Amino acid sequence: MTGSTRPRSTRPRTTTGPGNVRPGGLRPGDGLRRAPLRALPPYALFAERLLAVLSGERPVHWMLGQTVGPAYEQLVRLAPDVPFGGVRPVLRRCRVQADTTVMEVSAIVAAGERVRAMAFRLERPAPDHRWRCSAVELDDLPPRVPAQSRGPRA
Repeated sequence: MTGSTRPRSTRPRTTTGPGNVRPGGLRPGDGLRRAPLRALPPYALFAERLLAVLSGERPVHWMLGQTVGPAYEQLVRLAPDVPFGGVRPVLRRCRVQADTTVMEVSAIVAAGERVRAMAFRLERPAPDHRWRCSAVELDDLPPRVPAQSRGPRA
């Protein structure tokens, strides 16, 4: 048979030569490979997601299903100020105190020349067994004091 009735693919061919360059000048396989986020423990995964929101990389509503009550309100208040100064922060260290239903996490975060502290609390309610953040604090924020415990005004 001289003619083929099989349609030709419209996808470009991939090669291993210099013509296979991605936008930005990198070839497939160039650069460092990062571990998939799913391979991280739940507290480190949440810390990475929290940093993406606080750095302005992701919108606050991205965390809607992963936060409850005061934690979401805290993120709404923090995110517009972008407390990391427009620099993508890097998670240096995470320490966790865990129970079966609660994790208290402290993290060391580097943003440019500055090193900061971040703390958050993850809770796992009984019905769905998913971890959700119930509190977020950064090193330069004043602690939240409940209205009923403030005492009389002078």
